[in-house]
Amino acid sequence: MRVFSSAIREVINEVEKKVVGKRREVELILASLMSEGHVLLEGVPGVAKTLLAKTISSALGLEFKRVQFTPDMLPSDIIGVMVYNPRTSEFSFRKGPVFTNILLVDEINRASPKTQSALLEAMQERQVTVEGVTYPLPRPFLVIATMNPIEIEGTFPLSEAQVDRFLAKIEIGYPSLSETVSILDRYYEIVSDPIKPVIDLNSVLNLIEIVKNITVDQNVKKYISAIVQTTREHPMVRLGASPRGAIAMYLLSKAIAIMRGRDYVTPDDVKYVAYPTLSHRIILKTEARISGIKVSDVIADVLERVEVP
Repeated sequence: MRVFSSAIREVINEVEKKVVGKRREVELILASLMSEGHVLLEGVPGVAKTLLAKTISSALGLEFKRVQFTPDMLPSDIIGVMVYNPRTSEFSFRKGPVFTNILLVDEINRASPKTQSALLEAMQERQVTVEGVTYPLPRPFLVIATMNPIEIEGTFPLSEAQVDRFLAKIEIGYPSLSETVSILDRYYEIVSDPIKPVIDLNSVLNLIEIVKNITVDQNVKKYISAIVQTTREHPMVRLGASPRGAIAMYLLSKAIAIMRGRDYVTPDDVKYVAYPTLSHRIILKTEARISGIKVSDVIADVLERVEVP
């Protein structure tokens, strides 16, 4: 297990050559990839969301594509389109950018609900269907979608079904003062130096299989279930986490255990992934929002209430 955790640390160290001060975020994105999930990145413009996704794909030796969502974008711009060939008098399928290993969807909430829904089948079933024909997506397949938390004009709210498809929601904040100084010191190095692949496609696929074999004790499973159940019973919560939230905590905590060099999950691993897996699955009551209570406050309270095994 130490061999695999060492390989992941090498990937993180390579990513940190370009991305300053985002180690936790890098870990969670890698954990989502290893769990075959998808990530929603929320943060204001200019905090390295695109750089983070592109650098991670380069360090992993995976194919990367980026799509900028706009209000006039169509589903065919994402999944592909049937093209008529006059020479053969036949239609052929021209694959869209979704056929890649890591797909960065910039500003997902700028596209119409119809276009957003084009990603649903791809994210859940890892395939797309065009004209009745199903095309499997490459493996691994990770969608990293970005969203601006403050911009409202020209955006469409994400549906609950769409948000729930994301294994984790990661908030990208501003760098600290010292981190900003480091960015300025290393600016030309960051923009010009290439990132070398640390591992390859087969190694990533091996990591995905290893995650499946990580041991989760029955008491830890009960701990995860109790956390999710408590979110539903919390007095400030209108809608608690779904069973998919429990599955997300289960999968991500297993991937984090590998990064820590263990073949078993501890309650600390579960706590580490609690916020990114539950924050987008909890809807607060109106009185909670009026009182200034945040989802993070509720999750912290839930973790305090649930007894640690």
